[in-house]
Amino acid sequence: MSLRATARIAADADGGLPLLVSDGPLALRRTRAAGPYTRVTVVGAMSAPLGGDRLAIETEVRDGARLQVDSAAATLALPGRTTDPAAYDVRVRVGEGAVLRWLPEQLVSAAGSHLRMRTTVDLAATARLVLREELVLGRHGEPSGTLTSRLTVRRAGRPLLDQELAFGPGAPDGWDGGAVLGGHGATGQLLVVEPAFTEKPVETRLYGENAVVAPLAGPAALVTAVAPDALALRRVLDEALAGLVPF
Repeated sequence: MSLRATARIAADADGGLPLLVSDGPLALRRTRAAGPYTRVTVVGAMSAPLGGDRLAIETEVRDGARLQVDSAAATLALPGRTTDPAAYDVRVRVGEGAVLRWLPEQLVSAAGSHLRMRTTVDLAATARLVLREELVLGRHGEPSGTLTSRLTVRRAGRPLLDQELAFGPGAPDGWDGGAVLGGHGATGQLLVVEPAFTEKPVETRLYGENAVVAPLAGPAALVTAVAPDALALRRVLDEALAGLVPF
């Protein structure tokens, strides 16, 4: 039987969490945070997502709040009893003067799995955001499952970023070729939205041979990277994060 679960978070400027609702495999825990942030950690309570599951996390960062959301372990997409794809939706709103650091662990697409992931973020004009996405295509020694990931970000009601990535069986030809993964088993991105970038945009630069940071048409910067494995991917994204984020 497929799962249906929606976890919910709301954060206030005073550090409170007026809404912290776990559901099914998505167990939410308030954990200790460094600095001015309220921190919520997603703890997997069971194996998910499996084929046919419908999982979601809805998050509201209210005006002036500072929230960090992370996870205790990687998310593993697995085959289920049905051939239907699983869905994992993240829906976020960030208010005026609020800050969100969305820093989950990797998502691993196991062989035979089929997952459609969608992340939608609506930012107020003065909101700030750090969002990290890391995709590992197959466990050690196995091919990737089918994975589609779409990221849509709007700022003050206007589009800032809307892109879709697809990997594995059924993805468009060339997904594992030299123009995309180039034989690497992990890929990721880091999005930073910072109003100060309006006056001083980020300059395009390389991080090693397989990562680049580029400014977006808005006060934002996007880092994209490929790597042989999850550890190498995290290293390059951490380096980029340290150089980009003033908050």
